[in-house]
Amino acid sequence: MYAGGGSGTVARALSDVSISPIEGQSGWLVRNAIADRLGKDPGATGTRYRLDIRLEDRVEGLGQLANDAITRERRTLRARYQLIDQQNGSVVLDATAGSDAGFDVVNSEYAVIAAEQTALENLSQEVADQIVTRISIKLRKAK
Repeated sequence: MYAGGGSGTVARALSDVSISPIEGQSGWLVRNAIADRLGKDPGATGTRYRLDIRLEDRVEGLGQLANDAITRERRTLRARYQLIDQQNGSVVLDATAGSDAGFDVVNSEYAVIAAEQTALENLSQEVADQIVTRISIKLRKAK
């Protein structure tokens, strides 16, 4: 898929993708992670393709003690994304990506906040990997 390195078909196609702004902290993290993988400025203009992403970021309690205290939580990050050909407005790819992570809820509020943040950062990387891989495959087949 990456034959030719930075001057290969897939690398050139990926460099022709701009990323629309995504709302919230999770959006900022995902957008920057994708831009890192594409090797470009996330707000670049004059590109053939535009990537639109909508995120759903959710934290839910899993484990529960007899006194209704939550002992474990799961953070889920889901992305619905579309790759749009800006030359004709057609949707080249319409797909979803997602991942989740679990963490323990402890007595320290700081530790729980840190665990939630770390989970979000890791999930953002995983979702970005899934999106870029899927776009790479689609653009390779399109050539």
